[in-house]
Amino acid sequence: HNLEMKHLPGADPELVLLSLRYEELERIPLSDMTREEINQLVQELGFYRKETPDAPVPEEFQFAPAKSLPILLPPQAPTADGKTPPKCDKEEHPDL
Repeated sequence: HNLEMKHLPGADPELVLLSLRYEELERIPLSDMTREEINQLVQELGFYRKETPDAPVPEEFQFAPAKSLPILLPPQAPTADGKTPPKCDKEEHPDL
């Protein structure tokens, strides 16, 4: 769930992790990995594997990967009083 394969002829395979805003979080090269290693990596990242393509996805996995990843947020501009707004807590996701 929430994992899309795109074949780009001539390009080295890599896993590109995106935020809910489609901002790139990380690129992981896959060239030197076996199929089993890639499956293990995707599982460790918290992606949900459906039993069948049309199977429902549990609510807790709707925004997979389920594990917290660093969220890239644009720098915050100071407010009118010159103070910078507080940053979100690591566990708090600004898009949810």
